[in-house]
Order: sequence, then structure tokens, then C-alpha cells
Amino acid sequence: MRKNSIKNSRINGEVMKVVAEAIRFSKDPRISPMTSVMDVEVAPDLKTCKIWVSVLGNDEDRQQTMEGLSSASGYIRSTLARTINLRNTPQLRFIMDDSIEYAIDMTKKIDEVTAKDDEARAARGEEDAQEDDEN
Repeated sequence: MRKNSIKNSRINGEVMKVVAEAIRFSKDPRISPMTSVMDVEVAPDLKTCKIWVSVLGNDEDRQQTMEGLSSASGYIRSTLARTINLRNTPQLRFIMDDSIEYAIDMTKKIDEVTAKDDEARAARGEEDAQEDDEN
């Protein structure tokens, strides 16, 4: 099976659903309720699986959630084996995905720069000229 085949994409989607559901119902108190499964990549031989998760919170919450996920990986893997009929049940590896926090941080920086730019235009008196051009 090729890495980007339709079959592999379907398996990735199904594994993502089952893992997200298993994380949500996990009883480990270290796993934050604000944990999202961002992406799943199952190897073509179905032996390994990389799971990218995002945790909303501070660094301590992220660290505790990663410890909880590695501890609960046996439960999540058994849930995966019971739910999806695969030839092999893959070994799970959880990876922290910081893309959401990065995007929020970049949006804040862009807003700050835009606000400073607007203040500079107002100080120079350019804002009135720009509104006249639009009308």
C-alpha cells in the first residue's frame, strides 16, 4: 500500500476518529479535556502510527497530557483494535502539535503591527486622505 493511497487516507481518518473518541473517554486525570487530535499518519505496513495532538493551556498542561497519553496508549490501542478491523494494530506515538498556538501568536503580532501602523497614519494625518481616495 502506498503512503498517499486512498486506502491509507481512509485508514488515517478512521484511526483519527477512534483515537479522538478514546482520548475523550479516557479516565486518566492528567489528560486535559482541551486535547484535540490534529492529524494521524498510519504507516503503510500498519505497524506504527503518529498522532499529532494539540492541548489548549500552559506548558504544564501540555507536559501532563503527554505523560497521560503515553500512559493511556495501551487503552487507546486496545480500543483501536476492538473498533477497527486491521491486520495489525499499530504502535501509537503521540507528538505535540503547536500549530494552533503559533497561529494565535502570529495573529496577535499582525494585529499589533496593524494598530501601530494605523496610529502612525493618524499622527501624520494620512487617514483622511485615504478615505477621500476611496470615496
